[in-house]
Amino acid sequence: MLDLTKLAQQMQGISQQLSLEATATRQRLDRAQLLMAQAYERQSDLIQMQELWRDRLTFTAAIPIESLDTRIDIAAPPAAHTVIATDGSQIAPSHHEIAYCYLINVGRIILHYGQSKLPLLDSLPEVFYRPEDLYVSRQWGIRTEEWMGYQRTVLEGQMLAELAQALSHEAPTIALTDGSLIYWFLEQLPTEARDRILTPILAAWDQMKAIAVPLIGYISASRSGEALNFLRLQSCPYLAPDCATHCSDVVDRAPCQVLDPLKDAALWAMRLAPGQRSPLWKSSARIQEFYGDHAIHFCYVNVGSEIARVEVPAWVATDQAMLDSALSLILGQVQKGYGYPVALAEAHNQAVVRGGDRARFFALLEQQMIKAGLRNVGTSYKETRKRGSIA
Repeated sequence: MLDLTKLAQQMQGISQQLSLEATATRQRLDRAQLLMAQAYERQSDLIQMQELWRDRLTFTAAIPIESLDTRIDIAAPPAAHTVIATDGSQIAPSHHEIAYCYLINVGRIILHYGQSKLPLLDSLPEVFYRPEDLYVSRQWGIRTEEWMGYQRTVLEGQMLAELAQALSHEAPTIALTDGSLIYWFLEQLPTEARDRILTPILAAWDQMKAIAVPLIGYISASRSGEALNFLRLQSCPYLAPDCATHCSDVVDRAPCQVLDPLKDAALWAMRLAPGQRSPLWKSSARIQEFYGDHAIHFCYVNVGSEIARVEVPAWVATDQAMLDSALSLILGQVQKGYGYPVALAEAHNQAVVRGGDRARFFALLEQQMIKAGLRNVGTSYKETRKRGSIA
């Protein structure tokens, strides 16, 4: 139980610290505005510098595809359009439950606007219980709980492609997913494990590319600093941004880290009016070496309630008409959802597994195990004790 009396004594210190951080943030934002203006004057030189010295940089700097002073008004969405979305949730495996297995539940959404068509709002659950599902990741030193999360990402992408293929596409359509399309976690995985996850995801993206349904990754409250990292090239005091040579022995922070811990969204909040987008950027994440035609591009959009990061594959970014249409539908979704895309919110609501759902899942599993003739079916003493209290 939380003791609020003791907690209240710490609140004053927190408020003072937040006040100091707010002052420091304003100073960093002024510095970022100055660096942005300087980088605009030599944007081409900085891009060449990034490409030439990329392997010697200790940070990931995105590459601007458009002029740094770009601010484009996003058009209103057409009356008739379609939005599809998926999101997942899970029941994690536990040795204290009646059986060691896990469940992934993927919410599926199709919303038609101006077309007199019924929506789709449902979820598809899948249980993983076979040894090859539960223990395959152990050979690479990956915990089952982590592997479950990766499998969830795969299922979300595959089901999104299936929904896209099932539509007639008489009206403009977008496919929405919650979160980044850059799967940073794959960088640390062994090749075979990475291919098990990335190959089916890219196959699903190929299907959407073939039918010209733009894929969108929507990131709310983004903590990315890829765009600001490009400004580190401008603030570097050396002729060549060779981090490995010049700053390998720096203990605290490098000279170019004058903006840390500022994030991209804070800068674009000062530069974008509601309904505008930033210039388009190409991510330099190393995992994209395996993405093929799907290299991720992104921009920041002032959706009114926040600065959202919107990610798209290269085949969407290079098709101006498709990109403009996708962004207009995104903006419409945020307005309909009062600050967050309504399709993603509904996909989450369909996918989420609540406490009662978890209890019913294991109750159903227990019934099936008893029918199969298994004995001593039940949770561990630890789990049983935790579910009750004498206090």
